[in-house]
Amino acid sequence: MRQTYDETTLLTLRQAEQMKLDGNYQQAVELLEKLLVENPDNIAALEETADNELSMEHFDRAVAAAKRAVALDKESYTGHYILGFIASHNEDWKVSIGELKLANKFKQNNPEILRCLGWSLFNAGDKMTGVVTLERALNLDSNNPLTLCDLGVVYLRMREFPKSKALFQRAIDLDPDNLRALDCLEMAGRIEKHARVLTEADIA
Repeated sequence: MRQTYDETTLLTLRQAEQMKLDGNYQQAVELLEKLLVENPDNIAALEETADNELSMEHFDRAVAAAKRAVALDKESYTGHYILGFIASHNEDWKVSIGELKLANKFKQNNPEILRCLGWSLFNAGDKMTGVVTLERALNLDSNNPLTLCDLGVVYLRMREFPKSKALFQRAIDLDPDNLRALDCLEMAGRIEKHARVLTEADIA
């Protein structure tokens, strides 16, 4: 069961949320820490702290806050998501998949959770389930450059060059300065050209 909070706590949580949205992650953490001094078991404050620490790439601190949130509430999808995301970042696919499946169980049809889960499944060797999961994430949020790039990389690894390049191009159309998409589109072109040369050599 989720905790209930008084109006003062809710106001502070809303202020921290706005700081996060504005990119002021450290300020948000400092505000949330005041809540945690008053109540170390404040799950929402722990979840928000973990999310902000993740945004600053303070992975150890994010893991500590997320683990505490999950210990207090096993259905903390935010806690499970953050633990799964960081495990994915560390290429610990087994842990990542386990945590992200829990996050998906407690928060279904969340495109960000599905994006990370699909990426981890594909990299763990479950390629078809990974692709299907990433496609689901894209269907839920069709203009997400992160999902477009992840799915593009997956199709590139599968040598599905037209699909891959189309996804990277869509990401660039949405965000012309997206360096990952620009680099991946260029790489896809090089790999496709190299593959075509090898095929022509085999035929000759």
